[in-house]
Amino acid sequence: METRKNPRPFIDEALIAPFRGMKDVLSLSCVVGDAMERNQVMDHEMKPRGADKKIIGPAVTVKLTAGDIVDCLDVFAVTRPGDVVVIDAFGELETSIWGGLMSSLALQAGVAGAVIDGSCRDTDEAKLLGFPIISRTYGPRASHTAYSGRKEPMEINVPVCCGGVVVNPGDLIVGDEIGVAVVPYGDLKEVYEKAKQQASREEATREEILKGASVKALLRKFGRI
Repeated sequence: METRKNPRPFIDEALIAPFRGMKDVLSLSCVVGDAMERNQVMDHEMKPRGADKKIIGPAVTVKLTAGDIVDCLDVFAVTRPGDVVVIDAFGELETSIWGGLMSSLALQAGVAGAVIDGSCRDTDEAKLLGFPIISRTYGPRASHTAYSGRKEPMEINVPVCCGGVVVNPGDLIVGDEIGVAVVPYGDLKEVYEKAKQQASREEATREEILKGASVKALLRKFGRI
């Protein structure tokens, strides 16, 4: 089976840019998850392994094959600067499919980060490079690609399951030190407005707490904490 490489879908940057403007918002994955009423949040095991940076960008998806995990080098023929590589590695925990050289290639391609339902390695190199990775785990065992030379089978830009969430090409990935939220492309405008309101409400709540507001007063003013 050869690699099935679909083209990158059209992505309106005007819908993505407002989220990029939220990079300084505290607990951004939580804010965006709240804006979607707790839906579209990846499993808690999906945690940062590389650089301490938020990941905000549209998904370029990779679907690997269970029991035959290969390196996804072909994805760099599809990505554009600002994209996030999202890999469905079927939760494989013992074979790492992303390492330091992949991080270097991604950085050179302008990729904003990688999210992997599986394992990565060379996390020290990713931190040194300043490249953010979120994965289910990490470990030293490489895929067989470096030895077999084989880079298939895999599918690029198809719907995948990553961290328990269905991710379609072009969906927005919002990742930070807490976890990952996925915003369906068709919901970007609506979710941004709700996330912006949520972030503003939380900031106002923090200010009221510093002024000594009680829980009852906070609930009366904001409706939630």
